[in-house]
Amino acid sequence: MASSETVPAGRKQGGLATFLRSQMRNIAPFLTLIFLSGFFAAASPSFATLDNLGNILTQVSVTGIIAVGLTFVILCAEIDLSIASIANVTGIAVAYFTMQESYVNIANFPMPGWVAVLLALVLCALLGVVNALGLTLIGIPSFIMTLAMMQIAAGISALLVRGQIAYKVPDVIATLGSGSIGGIPWIVIVAALMLLAGHLVLTYTRFGRYVYMVGGNREAAEYSGLNVNLILGSVMVIAAVCSGIGGMLGVAHFGSAQQNEFDSYLLDSIAAVVVGGTSLFGGRGGIGNTIVGLFVLGVLNNGLDHVNIDSFLKILIRGLILLAALVINVYAQRLRARTAE
Repeated sequence: MASSETVPAGRKQGGLATFLRSQMRNIAPFLTLIFLSGFFAAASPSFATLDNLGNILTQVSVTGIIAVGLTFVILCAEIDLSIASIANVTGIAVAYFTMQESYVNIANFPMPGWVAVLLALVLCALLGVVNALGLTLIGIPSFIMTLAMMQIAAGISALLVRGQIAYKVPDVIATLGSGSIGGIPWIVIVAALMLLAGHLVLTYTRFGRYVYMVGGNREAAEYSGLNVNLILGSVMVIAAVCSGIGGMLGVAHFGSAQQNEFDSYLLDSIAAVVVGGTSLFGGRGGIGNTIVGLFVLGVLNNGLDHVNIDSFLKILIRGLILLAALVINVYAQRLRARTAE
């Protein structure tokens, strides 16, 4: 009788251990967030306040908007290195189309705000379409294709600003980027709505299921009749449009549009998605993981500003956090493969 009780107990223990290993990619970011929050709260009295929470939410808003589209791309086991450059060129474009002395305004008068916004969105969507065509029709790997697009978008930005700084943007963009309602910044609300929309699409729509299928097993997705190239092309366009929206609101939030303004957002956006637990190999993760990753980065960056630490050491710490997330990501994939065997 004793032996019959021992075996199920062992199975339960094995089942729990297997579950914890399989969920390590999701559990580790939560533990990291709890540890960082506790550490900085103990290290600095000014960290654990409602005002500072608002600061963190505002600081990660632009990254969050860009990371929504990048989540779709990484879930398909692809990468987009052009997101920051597309954000930059779109932000510059909306300011450029609004300027009174814009080259495109032959009559030398500013375009209506909605026209400037529409043209900027069309621009970023077209850049996303170019990425999609290079990936799906020509067969260029996404890493190389988007690396080239990063340079193309940077070149367009340089041509538009020509070393100058643009300050004027449409009123609606200025309000959403730098205004607030009821004490809550509009940019935080927009980021939250886009994250929610991304989650709903991935969780409750057929397109979202297709994204997971393509990322989980592309060959099986093809055999089941899915148009894999259409899905891949769509996520590249989604990433470009999300980057464009983030770029426009970011320009309004920063107060100016200039070259190389969003360069740091490439690493931040990738880190938010990967640190949150979305698999680099596709098919695992989602917007919920991205939100956790955003908070980890937000708490880390904000918390380091609240403690007396070498500014150069902050960059090293962020790199180590990202490396740890990558190690966990790869290790979780290997555990998953062993379990499947």
